[in-house]
Amino acid sequence: MNINKLTNSRTSQIFLQWIADTIAIWLGFAAQLYLRFFSNLFNVPTVPTIADYVSGSILMSVFWYLIFYLSGMYRNWHIRSPFNEFFSIIRTSFIGCFIIALLIFADNTADFRMLFLIYFIIMTCSFTIFRFIARRIQIKLRIKRIIKIPILLIGDKESVVDFYNRSKKNVSWGYSVCSIVSIKDNKEEFVNYLKENNIDENIYCGDAKVFDQIIDKYKKTIEEIVFSASKTDSELLFNLADVCIENGIRVNIEPNLYDHFTGQSRTQNIYGIPLIEVNTKLLRPWEIAIKRLFDIVFSILVIVVGMPIWLLVALIIKLESEGSVFYSQPRVGLNNKIFTIYKFRSMAQAKCTDPENQQWTAIGDPRVTKFGKIIRKTHIDEIPQFYNVLIGDMSVVGPRPEQPKFVEEFAKELHYYKRRHLVRPGITGWWQVKYKPHTLSIDEIKSRTKDDFYYIENISLQLDFEIIIRTVWCVISGHGQS
Repeated sequence: MNINKLTNSRTSQIFLQWIADTIAIWLGFAAQLYLRFFSNLFNVPTVPTIADYVSGSILMSVFWYLIFYLSGMYRNWHIRSPFNEFFSIIRTSFIGCFIIALLIFADNTADFRMLFLIYFIIMTCSFTIFRFIARRIQIKLRIKRIIKIPILLIGDKESVVDFYNRSKKNVSWGYSVCSIVSIKDNKEEFVNYLKENNIDENIYCGDAKVFDQIIDKYKKTIEEIVFSASKTDSELLFNLADVCIENGIRVNIEPNLYDHFTGQSRTQNIYGIPLIEVNTKLLRPWEIAIKRLFDIVFSILVIVVGMPIWLLVALIIKLESEGSVFYSQPRVGLNNKIFTIYKFRSMAQAKCTDPENQQWTAIGDPRVTKFGKIIRKTHIDEIPQFYNVLIGDMSVVGPRPEQPKFVEEFAKELHYYKRRHLVRPGITGWWQVKYKPHTLSIDEIKSRTKDDFYYIENISLQLDFEIIIRTVWCVISGHGQS
């Protein structure tokens, strides 16, 4: 391997992790063989040879490399707490050991649990110890400047110079500033400030107006971009970060800039460095495809399997009061696009269709019919929205869509409110499963938006599954507002 690549932070981390895992696998496998075949703890007819050990270690190495790769263990763990890596090791070791136990130990049912427990403890300890050693080696190499993280620094002159000086003092961060970009100051003013603070003026490479050109020039040499500014425009900051992400460059921001990204990106506090990692891509392409496929399949199942019930609901609505079975209303969806949402009608026809009467449903709202109270309490009135999911207006899980009138009102009070529309709205969501009876107020909107942003910042298939399970319980327990 090229020595320059090994001193690259990104490559060196994977290389050190791979070395640590290889040693852990071979020593762990040796310890497991000793305890099983040579410790007299188990009755065994034969014992393995050196050749068996070598071939077995090779097979185990391939197996564990695959398990660790699929589990996302080969990544930048240096920015995360050692405890995060430790708990990930426990989870991955358990999965791997369980598979091995089923394939190898299952022929000896009497000792199955003991063998599984022994191998799990051995491998967890081995991986933890050697991964910790690898982490310490990398820190030492960073301090000695053998491993460097080439970065581009962008911001206003005061903040940039302050961070530059701090990175020089804290050598364990491993940062090597390649160039500096001005986000608002003119060139002459910025360069003069660099000179006043004894920083080479040649490190300045331009301003945010030519950011695309700067990225094209440096994207093959830098690993990260650090945003350091006291005040700046949110849209500009987000657009610059988006350009970096699209070019495969990690984006880190100082904590005071967090509000510019809240609700529209994934964030991760960096361990040991006063920075927050930002990712403007909420889901990877394959996750987007799976989420959409799940939406379609799940919606078809709900509509088709429950059709007898939905027809009965429609009949009762029709018999109870005059008017149509369904209720439609404009809502704001993905990227602020207006769409028509459908629900089973739960209110008196005249009152629920009056455009001048648009308002949130209050507790004990007199507009709600008797049967309407039941279907609202059990969320059955939401079922027609699965049609919205089928045609792509909504997702099964996501922030609740609001009426255009309310969106504009809320956006005046909360400038970041429309960031909820970065994802498809959902039939259910994090706010819905944490739901409590409410009345319209700015405090309620802030609380709901906070829950929506939590979902957006942590969006994943796993979180969607958790919300769906919680929603089932909400339906069973009559969690809705009537």
